[in-house]
Amino acid sequence: MEEVKVALDNETTQFIVVKLGDEQYGIDIKYVDNIVRMQHITRVPKVQEYLKGVINLRGEVIPVMSARLKMGLPADEYTKSTRIIILRLEQHGTIGITVDEVKEVVTLENHQIEKVSYDSKEEKDYFLFGIGKYEDGGLISLLDLNAVVLDKEGV
Repeated sequence: MEEVKVALDNETTQFIVVKLGDEQYGIDIKYVDNIVRMQHITRVPKVQEYLKGVINLRGEVIPVMSARLKMGLPADEYTKSTRIIILRLEQHGTIGITVDEVKEVVTLENHQIEKVSYDSKEEKDYFLFGIGKYEDGGLISLLDLNAVVLDKEGV
């Protein structure tokens, strides 16, 4: 039985590290369907400000939202590093989120992830499920994608 416990303790999760403003965030790689360069986003009238519109990706129309605006950060400034991350979420289907830059993929073991409790006054903390700790002491905020894509006003 000891072997099973050890296997669970060493379970790993891979995260794509993205940059939003000056901070780095991790997105669980199991939800990432694709990462595409910034492209023309067709506006959709009468939607929340953080919903940028829709893109056509290989014949599929995908809504795109600004992760920055959703999290209460300053508006996006598109650069050659800006990417749209296409996410596939069970409850919400396919959605794209804009990020300033995609940095790297990191693998964290369960013991390197510390859960955060939502009692902060910081609006952006609502969108996190944990903090990942690198071996070298660096920290990364791990995004709760369901909270990010959920329409909070409609809850």
